[in-house]
Amino acid sequence: MKKIFGSISVLLILFTSLTFAQGFKVKASGEQNFNFADKGGRNQASFFSTTPLEDIRGLSNDVKGTVTFNVSDIKTLKGKISVSTASIKTGIDLRDEHLRSGDWLDAGKYPEITFTITKVTDVKQLADNKLEIKIVGDFTLKGVTKEVTATATLTYLDESEQTKMRAPGDLLGVQATFKVKLSDFGVTNKIVGQKVAEEVEVSVNIVGSNKAN
Repeated sequence: MKKIFGSISVLLILFTSLTFAQGFKVKASGEQNFNFADKGGRNQASFFSTTPLEDIRGLSNDVKGTVTFNVSDIKTLKGKISVSTASIKTGIDLRDEHLRSGDWLDAGKYPEITFTITKVTDVKQLADNKLEIKIVGDFTLKGVTKEVTATATLTYLDESEQTKMRAPGDLLGVQATFKVKLSDFGVTNKIVGQKVAEEVEVSVNIVGSNKAN
């Protein structure tokens, strides 16, 4: 009888782990490491806000970082993405200078803006190679770290002749958005005299490879 109950317990544990582990159904298996270094500058991070006169969008192509995860269980996702503070451009030189100043991002003192992944929740399988998830992480801006939650879509592409045109190895595409309050990070919501929205939307659109260049 004990052996029967023991066997049932093992089966329940296996069933539970298989039921709740969600990941990609691709050729690769096990733990994979993706590097988002992009010499071509095609990876992007941006922020969007509004003023009474115009919308403001800041854009950076200097995005880097790495993530690791088990292909069959996306909840194992860990990693860190960073953006060079001084690389953010808004399309107007004077405004960019103000953006890098102490009133705003203080690029001299805080050269990087970072997002460190701490947890993954709400996994939805959109396709064998595509997942929608919530990524909880520590967002650090101007020396202040706050927990934020991003909505993200992850797409896993097996290496092919087409993907090799971008980079060698399997590719991971990440599109994510989240919102932050400027006051939480000691940032004034005025830029060159224009009052911007207190809440700013941050977006990331990046592709990484599991084969380092």
